[in-house]
Amino acid sequence: MSNDFRLGGDLLINRIGFGAMRLPTNSFHGPARDPETGRAVLRRAVELGVNHIDTAAFYFSGDGTVRANALIREALHPYPADLVIATKVGPVFTSDGGLTAATNAADLRQQVEENLEALGVDRLDLVYLRIGGVEAPPHGESVAERFEALAAMREEGLIRHLGLSHVDTGHLAEARAIAPVTAVQNHFHAAKRDDVELLAACEEADIAFVPYFPLGGGLSDLSGDRIAKVADRHGATVPQIALAWLLASSPVTLAIPGTGSLAHLEENTAAGSMTLTPEDLSDLT
Repeated sequence: MSNDFRLGGDLLINRIGFGAMRLPTNSFHGPARDPETGRAVLRRAVELGVNHIDTAAFYFSGDGTVRANALIREALHPYPADLVIATKVGPVFTSDGGLTAATNAADLRQQVEENLEALGVDRLDLVYLRIGGVEAPPHGESVAERFEALAAMREEGLIRHLGLSHVDTGHLAEARAIAPVTAVQNHFHAAKRDDVELLAACEEADIAFVPYFPLGGGLSDLSGDRIAKVADRHGATVPQIALAWLLASSPVTLAIPGTGSLAHLEENTAAGSMTLTPEDLSDLT
């Protein structure tokens, strides 16, 4: 299976990418991490062949002093020609720490413009419309009005490709009737496989399936007997096997493990060169 994927038919990227959420802080809006370490992680990721970085304007430390988008610009701008930066819009964090959603075109435009300015670009490579929180996707909720607003900004040239996050197959079909969908980002990993139907729909349409929390996100324990058994067989770590399984699950899956550690970065990216055997995959079923 190839280690590359052509996103949207025109952007060739390594299937092991990097998620920027844990650069400013180890948890949503927790204490700030050292920004120089974050910049070093980003530079090393690119050196290791990562050319797909997933971020968001709402990835920042609790005191607001360290922001993922700012770290990306400081570390990597001017960007390598082959670097693809994906971001997402939709969630709005309120002053009291609560979460609401941007529901109209003006709010979404403001978020897109915030990402453009912070990243220092004239066009965003990939923008996901994120709906809902981290619980089950909001089934039956229409995405049409919001996706139409992003599609209009794509026509303006502010966005290259559009994606969806935290959705179901109904949302995907509704959005695809409005504009091309290049990628889908849902909560999915070796210990959480609820979205196999959505993954199948993405594979059929050659849409990238890009799980967030590919290593559990601290919400799931991946260190079960099955993964540990395969890890021992390969002399690998449990996270490496979890990432290798993700890539083996479909040719359209991309992995975006996040970390604020250089050592973990090296470990995660090494998973991209691992090949699981039929026996491994059977053990992981």
